[in-house]
Amino acid sequence: MDLPETQYARSGDVNIAYQTIGEGELDLVYVPGWTSNVEYMWTYPPFAHFLRRLAAFSRLILFDKRGTGPSDPVPLDRLPTLEQRMDDVRAVLDAVGSERAALFGHSEGGNMCMLFAATYPERVRALVMQAAFAKRLRSDDYPWAPTAENREATARALEEGGWADVDLGYYAPSKRDDPDFERWLRGWLRNGASPRAAAALLRMNSRIDVRAVLPTVSVPTLILHRTGDRDVNVEEGRYIAERIPGARFVELPGDEHVIVAGDVDRLADEIEEFLTGTRPDPEPDRVLTTVLFTDIVGSTDRAAALGDRGWSDLLGRHHALVRGELERHRGREIDTAGDGFLATFDGPARAVRCA
Repeated sequence: MDLPETQYARSGDVNIAYQTIGEGELDLVYVPGWTSNVEYMWTYPPFAHFLRRLAAFSRLILFDKRGTGPSDPVPLDRLPTLEQRMDDVRAVLDAVGSERAALFGHSEGGNMCMLFAATYPERVRALVMQAAFAKRLRSDDYPWAPTAENREATARALEEGGWADVDLGYYAPSKRDDPDFERWLRGWLRNGASPRAAAALLRMNSRIDVRAVLPTVSVPTLILHRTGDRDVNVEEGRYIAERIPGARFVELPGDEHVIVAGDVDRLADEIEEFLTGTRPDPEPDRVLTTVLFTDIVGSTDRAAALGDRGWSDLLGRHHALVRGELERHRGREIDTAGDGFLATFDGPARAVRCA
């Protein structure tokens, strides 16, 4: 599959950026949380792999909510409500000619999906949520959410220090010592919204409370949640599942809130089985593959000559270049070690052209 082209749908007087990929009979809309960028997500191979997995059995529809990514910006004192965001989804569905679609919402995106499914059930085939919450501020009857003080402290830290001061390890503990992932994630956040805009969105999201909506959701619903998610407690997923009639709850191993920091294939398997009734066949234990290993010659001397910062900048450019070539030649990144890459290809010709 080639990378999809970014197009625009008109929602009132706002342009909403969207993409479509895949030719499946099922339309599937991915609704991201907090901030996003439909173009930048393709730059991280595990994210691209996850999206292609979804597009393998659907027509996958991606979009950026107003005020994020390449969609039109909005004044920080007039941020969109959940109802306005529903209008954006309807505008995108109309633009691509989709009368009925499945919705897949992550984190805050799940709230909008629940409200949309309850309000427009005739346009929703099924509902899938991952790391979703029903309420964003702690209360006696909802004790798992962050406190108001905690949310405000996070917003102020963003305004004062920008994305550089955000503890990314909180959202993806397993990637805490992975500089490549951290570099990509900071870029993803930076390209999704400015720190001030993200802080304003965070404050707005803190007011979300869809608990009263849950019993009114009537479409088939799957709720996925990783056991150790620090940002949205797994009990919040159970809470939602217990209150949406007939909802199915699947608890997955891992502690990552960021979707692509964990096992994306397991997520894709669960989503595909729920929406199509079939799970993809497991990969065979033995396959014929071509292995490519790269290494920078003289890296020790080069690193000493450039210094830590210069060497880190060079590695970043090197890694981006290699990953771009892997994506172009359908290679699969297996591991990185220092300045080297280990990748596999389904044929020697592609590996040679990539090299």
